[in-house]
Amino acid sequence: MGAKAKQVNLRDIIANYPDFPKQGILFRDINPVFKRNDALNYIADEFYRIYDKAKVDRVAGIESRGFIIATALALRFGRGIVMVRKAGKLPGRTVKKSYDIEYGSAVMEIQQDAIDKGNSILIADDLIATGGTAAAAAQMIKDLGGKVAGFAFIIELSDLKGADRLRKMGYNVESLVTFHGE
Repeated sequence: MGAKAKQVNLRDIIANYPDFPKQGILFRDINPVFKRNDALNYIADEFYRIYDKAKVDRVAGIESRGFIIATALALRFGRGIVMVRKAGKLPGRTVKKSYDIEYGSAVMEIQQDAIDKGNSILIADDLIATGGTAAAAAQMIKDLGGKVAGFAFIIELSDLKGADRLRKMGYNVESLVTFHGE
């Protein structure tokens, strides 16, 4: 695994954009974290420490920032990645899952051959808000015969209760930075 990365205060690196993408929303921007090698190494080390005993077979990244996190984690675990994408973006046979979002519904998909029966899949994304996309990803993994090793999020917006929703479904959910009504 290499040398352990030094402690990094991710909260200080995450940028805040008030009133983006619309009035009244405070956008938590993870992009400054992605620019820093020390931050990426810290993230990979922390989630490796948490999930090392879970015997992860692959890391699933949720479109699109989750791809970056999943790749960093997959490299640390010595495993491959699975892409969870918006419908219509993956070639070949896929499994799809529709889920509710604040203004309607959306559909995500995974290629059918991305997961082997019994694979233990760690699901990664930059942020957990209401949990709809994450729950859809977990269901598709189960539909393909895999099991969810857990969830790895950089940011948790606790007021939106998405992490609580996933925990109530029986999943292990880990976040490195939690914002409580901030």
